[in-house]
Amino acid sequence: MEEWPEPVERVAVVLREAGVDARLEEFSDGTATAAAAAAALGCEVDQIVKSLVFICDGRPVLALVPGDRRADPDKVAAAASARYARVASLDEVRAATGFDPGAVAPFPASDATRVVVDRELLRHPTVWAGAGSVHHVVGLSPLDIVRLTRAELADLGEG
Repeated sequence: MEEWPEPVERVAVVLREAGVDARLEEFSDGTATAAAAAAALGCEVDQIVKSLVFICDGRPVLALVPGDRRADPDKVAAAASARYARVASLDEVRAATGFDPGAVAPFPASDATRVVVDRELLRHPTVWAGAGSVHHVVGLSPLDIVRLTRAELADLGEG
């Protein structure tokens, strides 16, 4: 059995325990940006899941948006039933998710109080999300992401 770095193994355990059909991939050049991940995978940028942490009314919220979209803080706040949302600092991202920025996976369950998913991600049968390191991604159904994270669907993109 393949040995994964500890943060990636945390993601793999969730997938195994939930019986999710997923593919964990490793890329030596890294996939820290949506464009880099799409190029490495040979897919469209909108199939990449950006896992973004926002602080909404003082609490961390994980917002999952397609790689070709920017999250609108006002829409994230509305989806989280909060008065405001701001992008989390690097330390807040680590504290909320247990992952380094650029390597945030949507699961395992983090300290984020809520997870919100942009509906646009559901257009694809398979999407690719960070898997715990800048060198690892996981491909799975967006519906599995929603189920594993108990996410709420919303329109989060700018425009």
